[in-house]
Amino acid sequence: MALLVNTHLHLAIDSLRRNRGRTFLSALGIAIGVASIVLILSLTGGINRLISTNTSKENANLVLIRPNSGKSVADNIIDELTANNQYTKSNLTIEDAETIAKIDGVSTVAPLAISNAPIRIADRIHQNTSIVATSADFEKIMSLKLKTGQFLDYGLRENIAVLGYNTAVQLFGGTEAITKTFNYNGKQFMVVGVVDEVQDPINFNGIDIDNSIFISLKYASTFESSIQIQQIDVRTNTTDVVNSVSEEIKTKLASTKNGDESFEIITGESNIHPAGSLLSIVSSMLTLVASISLIVGGVGIMNIMLVSVSERTREIGIRKAVGASGSNIMLQFLFESIILSILGSLMGFLLGYLFAFLISLVTPFAPHISWEILGITGAVSIVVGVIFGLYPAIKAACKDPITSLKFYR
Repeated sequence: MALLVNTHLHLAIDSLRRNRGRTFLSALGIAIGVASIVLILSLTGGINRLISTNTSKENANLVLIRPNSGKSVADNIIDELTANNQYTKSNLTIEDAETIAKIDGVSTVAPLAISNAPIRIADRIHQNTSIVATSADFEKIMSLKLKTGQFLDYGLRENIAVLGYNTAVQLFGGTEAITKTFNYNGKQFMVVGVVDEVQDPINFNGIDIDNSIFISLKYASTFESSIQIQQIDVRTNTTDVVNSVSEEIKTKLASTKNGDESFEIITGESNIHPAGSLLSIVSSMLTLVASISLIVGGVGIMNIMLVSVSERTREIGIRKAVGASGSNIMLQFLFESIILSILGSLMGFLLGYLFAFLISLVTPFAPHISWEILGITGAVSIVVGVIFGLYPAIKAACKDPITSLKFYR
């Protein structure tokens, strides 16, 4: 059996070598499809790996409280596209954060209200600036380091602001922005600190810290009546009390809201970026679209194999005349199809990671390289080779030897 397989393998390779140009073009069709899939899987894997840092051990004592509309996952897809849409129906309040802070086992609490609004510096207006209204505890929860100055402090005056690293550079030309002022919603704010560069645009808060401005939530609520708290971050004293604290938070909030439980409490591995489920759905859809090109490549292989069967009709007749069975003929052509598909998959695997690496040079995440992706592409190549090579192989095996011997090109 091993000798027979080895013979079929050598015959298939010799046949493909005789038509190098045709072999390359056929494999290229599969390579494009595989490269597309590898590119999508490696990039989304890189994003997921970046998101998974939110569930690391250092965040094991983290509890998140978010509004819950009661919608299905599918209904929430549009809501997740923007933080504003997702949280305009929030029933979380500053009083809720104060209630949570009094629970035994709670270390720090930081409510968050995010908006994209214009700010004015002198006669210049900067549109769509990310404004994060929060409390002083946000610095501890996110383990922020300051480049200059300090974070929000209740001992200072209310109209103060802290800038993200990139925001400071964009608005004031550098990180030396202390005592500089800007106007937001008709109020003047003075900069008291600049956060050191974080380079982490994806986190459990959905905030790009480097490109945000932080102000006091209590002060913002005095002049912005429609402000909505989109999330309350809570850290417990130890990881052992996370479950008990979560249960007490649920009980107390439901009690203060007269039984209304339109909020969700998230702990452990569920502490991911708010758009995590959206990312999974989008990556699945993109992979499905990329798979269409694999079908196109498979049809290309089938077409080439049918041409090969037609050209080698006399060879098939001779082989049958000297004793080759139909199964032997079928395996020979099936081996050629599988080898073509495997060659294309290897080319696509390398091309996919090359493009993923080039894209990673201009994005904040590195492509994810794993044996699982290699295994998937290998399995796909064999399946495509078998499916699209089966019909030409069967057609070759069913040829009549006498008619085939009469065939001349």
